[in-house]
Amino acid sequence: MQSKKEILNHVLVTLFNQILNIEEKALKKGPYHNLTINELHVIDAIGTDQVHPMSIIANKLDVTVGTLTIAMNHLVKKGYATRVRSEDDRRVVLVGLTDTGKEAFEHHRQFHEEMITYTVSALNDKESDVLAESLTKIIEYFNDKYLD
Repeated sequence: MQSKKEILNHVLVTLFNQILNIEEKALKKGPYHNLTINELHVIDAIGTDQVHPMSIIANKLDVTVGTLTIAMNHLVKKGYATRVRSEDDRRVVLVGLTDTGKEAFEHHRQFHEEMITYTVSALNDKESDVLAESLTKIIEYFNDKYLD
């Protein structure tokens, strides 16, 4: 008989892998099939509201500016993102999304919305509260242990 720890480990690892796998399959079937999952996550981090310094987006994604630069080169070339130097400080590079990038952002947001709507619909209020609290604690653990 499996212990609770073994079951939780299996569930978390399986869930993480399945979400990434399903997200990638959905991306490849959709209109934004030329994007990678990493590029889509960069689009998500940039958001649709305004332009942001590269350093802010890199920090949000927990990657170096150099790593982000590579992804941004691809996104600019594919027509999903823009990159301009700040007029106030020429050292600062500002990134934003094109209309196509904003459409990809919305497509990705809808994927997540459907996933969460389905998950919550299968739970009662108390269960969804417990799930949210439990997952928040897991995130806090990983942030404390590996990101600080």
